[in-house]
Amino acid sequence: MSFLQEFKEFAMKGNVIDLAVGVVIGGAFGKIVSSLVSDIIMPPIGLITGGLNFTDLKLALRPETVDAAGKAIPAVTLNYGNFIQSSVDFLLVAFSIFIVVQGMNKLRRLKKAEVEAQPALPAEPPEDVKLLSEIRDLLKQRV
Repeated sequence: MSFLQEFKEFAMKGNVIDLAVGVVIGGAFGKIVSSLVSDIIMPPIGLITGGLNFTDLKLALRPETVDAAGKAIPAVTLNYGNFIQSSVDFLLVAFSIFIVVQGMNKLRRLKKAEVEAQPALPAEPPEDVKLLSEIRDLLKQRV
């Protein structure tokens, strides 16, 4: 199974264990991944794109205004730069969860193959067969 096929199967499966692992790992590494994206990955991308800071990217729907009383009314903006950054965060978290689940699945498959490779132990005979065997052995001793 290819790497991309396995990722697609993981993303579409909806297994409860996979979901639980995703929640735990996502919670544990969310801040680390956010820092990785905002502090390590996005600055070089911004540099490549001409010093662009993605968190500053926004589309003003209504500019900041001042009402008659002199009170500032803040601007209404669509902050699509934050959305781009959050999307990169999500992709990295999902990918890291996938890597962990992929490792767990590999270990499960190895263990299953190991168990299947072991010869099965003979089942313990029932009590009546044991009793008959003892009687046979006693009769052999008398002859």
